[in-house]
Amino acid sequence: MAVAAAISVLLQLLVGLYSPVHANPIKNIVVLVMENRSFDHMLGWMKKINPEINGVDGSESNPLSTTDPNSKRFFFKNESLYVDPDPGHSFQAIREQIFGSDNTAADPPPMNGFAQQAYSMDNTTAMSQDVMNGFDPDMVAVYKTLVSEFAVFDRELLLTLQKSHSTLLITINIRILLRWFASLPTSTQPNRLYVHSGTSAGATSNIPALLAKGYPQRTIFQNLDDAGISFGIYYQNIPSTLFYRNLRKLKYIFKFHRYKTFKRHANEGKLPGYTVIEQRYFDIKSAPANDDHPSHDVYHGQMFVKEVYETLRASPQWNDTLFIITYDEHGGFYDHVPTPVRGVPSPDRIVGPEPFFFQFDRLGVRVPTIMVSPWIEKGTVVHGPNGSPFLTSEFEHSSIPATVKKIFNLTAPFLTKRDEWAGTFEGIVQTRTEPRTDCPEQLPTPVAIRKSEPNEDAKLTEFQQEMIQLAAVLKGDNIFTSYPQKTGKAMTVKDGKKYADDAVKGFFEGGLYAKRMGVNEERIVQMKPPLLRDRPELHQNTHRNLAVDPRIFFRNSVKFFGASAIIL
Repeated sequence: MAVAAAISVLLQLLVGLYSPVHANPIKNIVVLVMENRSFDHMLGWMKKINPEINGVDGSESNPLSTTDPNSKRFFFKNESLYVDPDPGHSFQAIREQIFGSDNTAADPPPMNGFAQQAYSMDNTTAMSQDVMNGFDPDMVAVYKTLVSEFAVFDRELLLTLQKSHSTLLITINIRILLRWFASLPTSTQPNRLYVHSGTSAGATSNIPALLAKGYPQRTIFQNLDDAGISFGIYYQNIPSTLFYRNLRKLKYIFKFHRYKTFKRHANEGKLPGYTVIEQRYFDIKSAPANDDHPSHDVYHGQMFVKEVYETLRASPQWNDTLFIITYDEHGGFYDHVPTPVRGVPSPDRIVGPEPFFFQFDRLGVRVPTIMVSPWIEKGTVVHGPNGSPFLTSEFEHSSIPATVKKIFNLTAPFLTKRDEWAGTFEGIVQTRTEPRTDCPEQLPTPVAIRKSEPNEDAKLTEFQQEMIQLAAVLKGDNIFTSYPQKTGKAMTVKDGKKYADDAVKGFFEGGLYAKRMGVNEERIVQMKPPLLRDRPELHQNTHRNLAVDPRIFFRNSVKFFGASAIIL
């Protein structure tokens, strides 16, 4: 009883200490999700700049073998440059990285299997050293400035509470780790799904059947739209947000824009309330990838963040803006902060597929998260969630829709149990009475890292193949096979980029044409390749793959430019 009372007092103290004291000034939220880097890998050495950051000092290490006490150890360095090939980041690989074995009982997990798992991929120590390496702050100069000027999510706080209870003087030392984690201990797409929906609908990896149909869960986009708040998605190659089935509806066709339109909208003060920016995912000579996914050059990612920031900084909407930069998952790179394994709720009680049957009850590895706004105090290291809304709440990707709900005062229920549980961060923009006027107008130009041109003749990475699978669905090529994941296996990066461009162009042209024809805007667009237009026998096979009634299939086909848009 006494301890419980003391903890209650502590939580009240924390809530009072960090609660917002001013009205929310944000009218525009901009979200950029980068690819596959851990906190320590990108920002760990920022501790040299700000000691409050729970980063690294070089004493951190991993053994080559977690079962050999005499194993060679890899100490964390600040010499990271260009990383190729891509480290492991599957569900199974991450389990080994976090726990050092298949035994997931450790609490907290030792975070000692990164070097070991990397070694298992190539049987050399080269990748082990890559994953135990981070960037010197000067190598990621854009982040160095943003961390110094605005807010980074990570701090370790030790609080001592003394509370008199009856005849007892209770002293409690509590170490609060304030950090941002990936939503799942797995790869890209499931984590990206959490950013806007608070769930992956049971996915721990890419699920072709769900990919073809589109992931079915409700998203924050729908809640915003229902509340009359605008949103927009600005893409370069292909918008990964189209993995959500509901965003394929005709009503949302005009929500998607090419990236160049982002600059125009920002310059004209016409950015929507909720903006999502997507990068170039295909690494070609004329337009290198800028998503930070290995083996892509971090230099181009830094240049992209710089460009987005400077565009927002020059916008007449700057004083209304909160710019969120995070990473979908850690990409196999080391982080020393233990992943939370207790008190994490399943979003929807869906159990993952065999052989792991994951319960969605633990988070992924800590990832870099930076927030930018003229309403954020210079050099902020974010506090909280501090036991709110739940004692075990953490910052993770579901914190984004949870905070959007608060900032825009959305009356719709939480999307899932996960975003209901996740910590929110609206308080970081509610400490000032007026916006800062000293925010830099320009960020430093980063250091070029890769010495060679992009290898556009390389085979597609696993992530790029997933994007091609989405493109195959948008193009209608998935109708030819029940296994759309086969599409792209033999493609080069250059081929994949062109295929994705063509698919996206055709999908939006088909949707726009259908919209002009007066088709119900609640219908979902599914493209039909030209070869199927006059082949009824192929239509019959299509019905089973798409689970569409043949009468609906034919009745709602809209022909244009030699192809057809099937309106489901």
